[in-house]
Amino acid sequence: MTEPTDWESWDLPRQRWLLTERSPAGWPRSLQLEVAVRVVFPTVLTLSVYLLFAGHSSVGGGFTGGLVAGLAFVLRYVAGGSIELAAAVPIRPPAVIGAGLTLSVVAALVPLAFGEPALTSAVWQWQVPVLGKVKIASSLALDIGVYLLVLGVVLDLLRTLGSGIETRELELARSDEGRGR
Repeated sequence: MTEPTDWESWDLPRQRWLLTERSPAGWPRSLQLEVAVRVVFPTVLTLSVYLLFAGHSSVGGGFTGGLVAGLAFVLRYVAGGSIELAAAVPIRPPAVIGAGLTLSVVAALVPLAFGEPALTSAVWQWQVPVLGKVKIASSLALDIGVYLLVLGVVLDLLRTLGSGIETRELELARSDEGRGR
């Protein structure tokens, strides 16, 4: 039997909403920017998923959706540095790149197993009671792979290039402290 719920702690936050008061490199952080990014972040990710799914019939697709999702994480990085980015992305970027590349290659080559040319797309339709006719194309798997690949590359660029900026700022802050400034 499970323990009864402690109703007093039910609504308490389980983690801090804003991670630190200062960045590890020592520069001051903007509370307004961090709060604005925390509010906008889910909206931008939702837009990127919409672009991913709408891309088969209209403007968008995996590349566009992946870039928009990457921009959401760029906003998180600008607002809070690498610590904020690490909190937003629990998976290492090379794993995201590998998953996207694998999914794209498999989606491109699956038609060969059915005697069709590579990258051939099939469409499935279902009648759903509330939604009506729902169509899903096999090219959606390729788009999702491209989405993950582009997002992984943006995250990896932020992680590698951004860490160099923070390391340099940290070294400058330490050298200023050593000089007694």
